[in-house]
Formats: sequence, C-alpha cells, structure tokens
Amino acid sequence: MTLLEVGRIDKPHGVRGDVVVALTTTETSRVDPGTILTTPAGDRLRILVSRPHQHRWIVTFDGVEGREAAEALAGTRLLAEPLDDDPDALWVHELIGSSVVEADGTERGTVMAVQDNPASDLLVLDTGALVPLRFVAGRDDTGRIVVDVPDGLFDLVEGE
Repeated sequence: MTLLEVGRIDKPHGVRGDVVVALTTTETSRVDPGTILTTPAGDRLRILVSRPHQHRWIVTFDGVEGREAAEALAGTRLLAEPLDDDPDALWVHELIGSSVVEADGTERGTVMAVQDNPASDLLVLDTGALVPLRFVAGRDDTGRIVVDVPDGLFDLVEGE
C-alpha cells in the first residue's frame, strides 16, 4: 500500500517533548489520539495527545520525551495510508506525470506538479499552463486527466 504524506513536524514546542505539526491534508483525524503515523525512515509514531494551535497542531507522541527528542524530529515528514478506497479519488502522487486533455480530446500537456493555492490547487503543466483542480472532470478510459475549463484558459499560455 502506498503511504501518503499527511503532515510534517515543524519544531519542538516546550520542554516535555511536544512538537508542532503542520498538516498537509484536510483530514484533521490524522492527528487524533491513538493514530499511528510513519516516518520516511519507517519509524512508527503513536499520537497520545493533540490540540489545535493557530493553523497547526501541538502533538505528543508516545516515547518522545524532552526537548532534545522533539528537536531530533524537526522536519520529519509524516506518512499514513489513504483513508478510503474510492476508485474515483485522485491523489497528487497519481496526478504527476499524467497527460491532460480537454473533454473534446485536445491534448494540453503533462502534469509536472500540483501547486498549493488558497482558491484552488493548481495542476502545473509542462506547457506552462496552470489548471485549477476544480476543473478536473476525472480520468478517461486510458488514464488521462480530463479537464473541463472555461473558454480562453489555455489561450493565455498559447498567446505568449
């Protein structure tokens, strides 16, 4: 099973071993007490306590005691299994490298990255085009990403 990045440990908080976690998911259940998260090194961290703090979370992990132990975790990515098995779900790691076409079959490029944006995350195409995720209609039979964009969206890139 593929593990997804769900957050990152930013820094220690206080002297008892608590850390500040920035979620990279909208699922706040990822920091519920009892949840087990995995690090890229394969270490498993069980959450004992968590609470919201500004736009992040203060988390206490089982076995992480003292500021030095918390400092050692700073910058660590936190991974977890996907929450659901929705066959129509589109995951960022699956979008990268996918071809993008309009509903009429017009090829528009390949997804190079997904850029975080407050209004709507953006597909960054190799052509330089930026496509808001809200215009993604799904996948076609060949696995290409189908987009239904407003007229003129791609004209901005082609007109340069």
